[in-house]
Amino acid sequence: MTATADVDPWGRSVRTRRLVRRVTAPVYRGWFRAEVHGLDRIPSQGGALLVANHAGALPVDAPLLMHGIESATGRPVYGLHHWMLREAPWLGTFLARNGGVVANPGNAHRLLAEDGQLVLVFPEGTKGTMKSYSQRYVLQRFGRGGFIDVAMRAGVPVVPIAVTGTEEAMPTLFTVPLGDQVRVPVTVNAVLFGPVGGLIPFPVKIEAHVLEPVRFDVPPDLETYSRRLVADGAAEVRARLQDELDRLVVARSRAVVG
Repeated sequence: MTATADVDPWGRSVRTRRLVRRVTAPVYRGWFRAEVHGLDRIPSQGGALLVANHAGALPVDAPLLMHGIESATGRPVYGLHHWMLREAPWLGTFLARNGGVVANPGNAHRLLAEDGQLVLVFPEGTKGTMKSYSQRYVLQRFGRGGFIDVAMRAGVPVVPIAVTGTEEAMPTLFTVPLGDQVRVPVTVNAVLFGPVGGLIPFPVKIEAHVLEPVRFDVPPDLETYSRRLVADGAAEVRARLQDELDRLVVARSRAVVG
């Protein structure tokens, strides 16, 4: 893609992001009363891989995090997404203009190491958005830890971000198979308000807590990294996120009860 004064080589448009932030702001402040804590832990310059938990049949965590971080730090945030989302012409273009980039190691490495950008990723993927409400705030498997390999190769820190509220905004009761590899979530929202109403998240307060960056004492750009080292790194990030989520869920429960 050819870059212009407004659109960078990744397809991100400064004008589009400014407009989307303007539209998102009242939803961010009014509907979700969203807050991002610990923003000083996000590097002010250079690449960093932001790793967050993922939830909600219609996940709102990505746009809310991108809005909150960009508005507070002035740094653009690029969000990695599944390649299938690019196939829909209008959606693919819209995502690109908003800083969406197809998730693969090459793209992530160039954004982090060559461009020095903030990159947001959700290692749980669809496993996080499809889990039932009974599994809320229980992190799903992080795959093979490819995001750790990317961070090591790029020589950048991983910044875990624990998000609460998204599990209650659109709780999944169960999923219905649609084809061999596709499942459709049935949410409380859809049961109460029908198909159209089911697309509107409940107005639940959403908070994100940025944790201390995780840095890896390995040289960048090695041809390969130990599978065990990568797996240990993924397990450490996952454990930190899960511990923080457990703490935050208890705090939310006490605030509601007491």
